[in-house]
Parts: sequence; C-alpha cells; structure tokens
Amino acid sequence: MSLKGNLSLAEFLTEWHNDRPTVLVHTSGSTGKPKPMLVEKRRMEASARITCQFLGLHEGDTALLCMPLDYIAGKMMVVRALTCGLRLVSVEPKGCPAWKGPVDFTAMVPLQVWNLLQQAPERLRQIRHLIIGGGAINDELATALKDLPNHIWSTYGMTETLSHIALRRLNGPDRSDWYTPFEGVEVSLSEEGCLVINAPAVHDGLLVTNDIAELEGQRFRILGRKDNVICSGGVKIQIEEVERLLHPHLHEPYIITKAPDTRLGEQVVLLTESTDIETVRHCCEQVLPKYWQPRRYLHVDRLPLTETGKPARAEAERLTTV
Repeated sequence: MSLKGNLSLAEFLTEWHNDRPTVLVHTSGSTGKPKPMLVEKRRMEASARITCQFLGLHEGDTALLCMPLDYIAGKMMVVRALTCGLRLVSVEPKGCPAWKGPVDFTAMVPLQVWNLLQQAPERLRQIRHLIIGGGAINDELATALKDLPNHIWSTYGMTETLSHIALRRLNGPDRSDWYTPFEGVEVSLSEEGCLVINAPAVHDGLLVTNDIAELEGQRFRILGRKDNVICSGGVKIQIEEVERLLHPHLHEPYIITKAPDTRLGEQVVLLTESTDIETVRHCCEQVLPKYWQPRRYLHVDRLPLTETGKPARAEAERLTTV
C-alpha cells in the first residue's frame, strides 16, 4: 500500500483560502473507480467542530497530519486544525509515520497503526486521541490495541459525510463493537437492512448506505456491505464475514470475491498471493462452513487494493473473469 499523495499542504491551503465555497475531493475507490466530488467548506467546518467537541479538543492542542491530502481524511485533519485552533504538525504520509514528542490528536489507517505497533510502539503511546479509519480493523489489531493507555477510536463514515459521523472505542473499559453517532446525527435501517444516515450539518437529505447494519437504539454495528453479498445456491454469504473467519488462520494475503456460476448463480472465489494453493484450500476447508468454502482459488502476483489500502472489490471480481 502506498500512502504517497500528490497534493501538498501548501496547495490545499491555497484551495481552502480561495473565494470558492467548495473543495474538490475524491472517493476512496474501494467499490470502483475513485470519483471526484465538490464539497462545501462550511460543511467541512461543521464536521470539524463536531469531532473536536466529541473528543474534547481545545485551541492550542496538537494535531498530527500523517495521511495524504488527496482524500477526505487528510483534508479534514487540516480543516479541524484551522477551524478549532489546533497546532498542526505535518509529517510525510508513509506506512510507519515518524514524528517527535506527544500529540493530542491524529488520524491513521489500520496499516499505519499496525506498523507502529511492530516498529515503534512508544510513538502510539504519545497520542492522546487516535482515530482509525479507511479500512477494516481486524481482530488481531483490535486485540493489540485494547490495553493501550490512550484513547483509540474506530471511525464510521465516508467521503459523502466529510469523514466520519460516528466513533466506537477500541480500548479501555469503554471499548465496544457498537458505533455511537455524533450529536445531531440520526441513523435508521432501510428495507434491505442498510444503514440510513441523517446528518444535516454535513449532508443534505438522507444518505442511504450500502452497509448492512444492526441497530441498538441509536448505536449501530456494521455487518458488511450489501454489494459484498454472494448469493450461491440460495445461500447469502457476506464477504467480510468469510474474510474475518479466515484471518486468524490464513496468513498469506488474500481477498474473497465472487464469480458467475451457471448452477449456483454465484460462486465464492479466493484470490491469494500464495503459490501454495493446496495449503490455502485445506485451511478454508477446516475453518469455513461447507457452503462458504471457495469453489475457485486464484493466484495473483499482487492483490488489488485501493490507494488507502482497502480491497478493490470491483477489480478483484474482474480478475475472476480474466
């Protein structure tokens, strides 16, 4: 995964301070080609104030920018600093970010956090509030973080919500699988069981997501994406759930995807960078329920990932037909 960005801080600040009311952002591209969007600066400022209020950040606190500015997560770190008077420290956006001294707040993707745990765990302890987004937080990473002394959060959101609209705690006595929406945000479920967001401060109208969710009052947890369901022989299989079950046992990089099947409608396919397909097959047969087991195993030199490290689902599915 590359975290190198093309947009510099000076370029973004020039764009932010111009006379136009909007900023150009791009979606992450996890389900297809990244798309450009124009978002209103006033809504970005509203999102910034909500996050800082939720975390108890104050003017003069230190914010670390260690993500590229090409995507909404990096842009919002700068906007939070500008809007709430935080002292911004910018470092190179790389897989294992480096900085000096304690910081009050930063945002990272899971790969950055994992690399820091392995290479420089003392740096993680220097962060008062760490929010993690842009990819799934697997059980192994969650376990490694649960006893750290600072405040570590998983975010829920998307480009359309100008970063996140809810957080869940990953460590300490308040850790949870359930996301708590910010004040002023309401959630519900569509007829298909997908999360519906009403966040008037950052988005006009209801936003119907593709995330299958479960509600507990206004708290929610995500089960997977609607477009990541494989319908195989009448059985609905959630791709993320298959990957979650395999994760503790299959250590070679892999992605679960799907392909058309004349008899079943769709079949489960596993893409892997491993050349030892039989070992991968044996692992799947031992771990997965019978109807969840892949019917095809494909070796690829490199798994398709987005620039922010998420599985590129559309590209993975395309590879099954090559």
